[in-house]
Amino acid sequence: MLHLRLIVPADRTDEVLDTVEKTVGTTHVAVVPGAARNPAGDLILCDVAREAGDDLISDLRTLGIDECGSIAVENIDLSLSTRADRAEKEAPGEAADAVLWEQLSDATHEESTLSVTYIAFLSLATMIAACGVLLDNAILIVGAMAVGPEFGPLAGFCTALVRRAPRLAWRSFAALIVGFAAAMAVTVGFSLFMNATGLFTDEMLHGDRPNTGFIYAPDLLSFVVAVLAGAAGMLSLTSAKSGALVGVAISVTTVPAAANAAVALSYGDVKQTWGSTEQLLLNLLGIVVAGTLTLLAQKFFWAKQHKRTAYENA
Repeated sequence: MLHLRLIVPADRTDEVLDTVEKTVGTTHVAVVPGAARNPAGDLILCDVAREAGDDLISDLRTLGIDECGSIAVENIDLSLSTRADRAEKEAPGEAADAVLWEQLSDATHEESTLSVTYIAFLSLATMIAACGVLLDNAILIVGAMAVGPEFGPLAGFCTALVRRAPRLAWRSFAALIVGFAAAMAVTVGFSLFMNATGLFTDEMLHGDRPNTGFIYAPDLLSFVVAVLAGAAGMLSLTSAKSGALVGVAISVTTVPAAANAAVALSYGDVKQTWGSTEQLLLNLLGIVVAGTLTLLAQKFFWAKQHKRTAYENA
């Protein structure tokens, strides 16, 4: 269930209440006249089944409540109510399958913003991965993958393609390109420093690396894994199961590939630099393709579910 807190101008309250009460899956509607001060208006509270939430939020935005008032949405972790149970049964589809497009757009917009913190996390992850590839240490590679924040812009780009939002697409694309370019530049400097101190050596880069040699040798299997991880990551975001994102992060070779490319560049190894760059681009492409197709499939099947429900209730 979702909890909505609405601030509505007093002259729009009846209109909003009519919209809320007509939405299948809503319950626990409460009105506190004149409670809001900034902006001034009435306070309306209600609960709605997650699978009906996107329709209600869209209707409220159509009424312009987000402009003249406020729409706040919260997840309800526990609701002990017979009415809530009834509302969930009446709402079309399953809560786990529902996509809250406004919530997804808002979340990916925030995650895909190019910021100092984003670049810092990506740079740190790439430097950790640089240590991992030269030490041929799989644990460090996995840790670097988990630290990397690159899935946010990737998800933002997929969402922008599906929702036809060019500004979000450009913002996400810029975060990816500038972020990885900055992280790789920092890692080149880090590699040169480590080489000067004797902690990195040419022999470590060109020696036998059974655990990390795949990073600069892209193949079709790398693309397949990226596609699977991209689909899993998007499903995790849309179903609010964020715990699965950790598994997604450590399934794709993005940060390690960027790290190996940067280290190889610092040693003038063109072959490994190019191979690692291909691996990075291949993984990014796989995630974008899978993420976009996953969102399109969810949009298509959810629309069919709504049509079927509308036909059954007609």
